[in-house]
Amino acid sequence: MFNNKTILITGGTGSFGRKFTQHILDNFSPKKIIVYSRDELKQYEMQQDFPQPCMRFFIGDVRDEVRLKEAMSDVDFVVHAAALKQVPAAEYNPMECIKTNIMGAQNVISCALSNGVKKVVALSTDKAANPANLYGATKLVSDKLFVAANNTVGKRDTRFSVVRYGNVMCSRGSVIPFFQKLIQDGATTLPITHPDMTRFMITLKEGVEFVCKSFERMHGGEIYVPKIPSMKMVDVATALGPDLDQEIIGIRPGEKLHETMCPADDSHLTLEFHDHFVICPTIQFADKQDFSKNKLNESGTAVAEGFEYNSGNNTEWIGPQDLLACLEEASS
Repeated sequence: MFNNKTILITGGTGSFGRKFTQHILDNFSPKKIIVYSRDELKQYEMQQDFPQPCMRFFIGDVRDEVRLKEAMSDVDFVVHAAALKQVPAAEYNPMECIKTNIMGAQNVISCALSNGVKKVVALSTDKAANPANLYGATKLVSDKLFVAANNTVGKRDTRFSVVRYGNVMCSRGSVIPFFQKLIQDGATTLPITHPDMTRFMITLKEGVEFVCKSFERMHGGEIYVPKIPSMKMVDVATALGPDLDQEIIGIRPGEKLHETMCPADDSHLTLEFHDHFVICPTIQFADKQDFSKNKLNESGTAVAEGFEYNSGNNTEWIGPQDLLACLEEASS
């Protein structure tokens, strides 16, 4: 569906944006891929890695609606990946997080509508479900904005959906490169916040493929949640530093023992498909979409009342050896 189309990626120089760009170039023949971000050095470095004629690089911030509207001219599809994601930084700089994650999201919506973009997929996080920190709260608001935007399109064809998933292995800021850096620097122990802490795990490749598939599946208004494995944080430390001691340092402010992607409070809105869940909108759209069958004719069924999909009650798990295999595959 991306052949001869123009795709814009906000925050496109990040881990996801780079992998998404590579996937599109490897599997499709796009008219243009526009990388929109505010870091000129990262853009320069990405230009060296992606010299293809279809590539475009726009320096800009999602907070700047005028610049974003200009960049989105004649764009068919938008992936909104730009965000301030560091939990402690958000707690110390709340308005900066709000400006990017909430106001920036609204700017993406407004510019997409103004330019007649066909489809927008916004990246979310498990921290947006029952948020316990400001970052998660801003992403929940962002999710709500993108879902509700489908009720403001009028006669336009623009549609908005959200993809929510957990920890991305080896992405910047994730625990794996943090542990690897400690080990490289000669650490004798690895810090564990709680011995029972769990997280959802997904590879960059899986995340990118799921986003692409969501573009094909979407009616507009869905929150897509992939079925992915969980992992105990102690097993992550064991995989990366099998000979190192583990030091329990306590749960940090705004941190959960287990992360949630489909809250129990949304169970009446949640549909289960073969490899993912869909959280349907809390509001009714004018066109009254039936979300139990998607654009690929895949069918979903309602989950049980009170169902919750979290990293602690997950039925799929990976251990230390599984993680090492995933990392080896990702580096090959």
